[in-house]
Amino acid sequence: MASIDVCFSPELLHLYSLEGKAVVAVDILRATSTMVTAFAEGAANIFPVMELEECLSFAQRGCLTAAERNGIKAEGFDLGNSPFSYMDGAVKGRDIAITTTNGTRAIRLSEKADEIVIGAFLNLQTVADHLITLGLDVLVVCAGWKGQFNLEDTLFAGALVERLQKHFSYEYDSSLAALHLYQNSKANLVDYLRQSSHVRRLERLEIFKDIEFCLRHDAYNVLPVWRQDRLINLKVGELTN
Repeated sequence: MASIDVCFSPELLHLYSLEGKAVVAVDILRATSTMVTAFAEGAANIFPVMELEECLSFAQRGCLTAAERNGIKAEGFDLGNSPFSYMDGAVKGRDIAITTTNGTRAIRLSEKADEIVIGAFLNLQTVADHLITLGLDVLVVCAGWKGQFNLEDTLFAGALVERLQKHFSYEYDSSLAALHLYQNSKANLVDYLRQSSHVRRLERLEIFKDIEFCLRHDAYNVLPVWRQDRLINLKVGELTN
């Protein structure tokens, strides 16, 4: 039986071997939730990059550019990191280059994995179904906040462990801890997270509607995966290809 483990921060990735594994990269508030939303709204490709200057250079290739630092849209870019800014039809059929404080870093540091899947509560079941089909050992890589543990990404990891526990084993306490945190909070994730550091940080920016949206389960049936230098959306009918 394949296994599932949880890495609470990209700073801990050196403890894991990624070869032969499927990584689920997650930054619930808000990078991976926004990427899932962008694909649901018809985006063609997403290029996650680590630096602002590199992201801005993609404009010369006809890409929309999106950037966030410390929860705020970076100056000079087309888009920020709110999923709602991707819902006006402007991203349909477009390529997007994006850089964020934590999420894009988690993705790029996981490139040695056999598969990188972008996870969010918004596409939780679609991710779970894909992992079952793959049959690889899974490592959930939580983006955290500037290298530190955060609660919301860990809760997603717990939700994924719950969905996969009949198909995957887990031998480390990280998976068990994430599962217990999720099971103790899933009745009302919004209230549970109100005292978390990142929710308080985002509430100061008056974007609580983003938080509520990013905690919705199974809103979209899309599957962003890493292919060579970009994320593409694998349609549900193509999950076994």
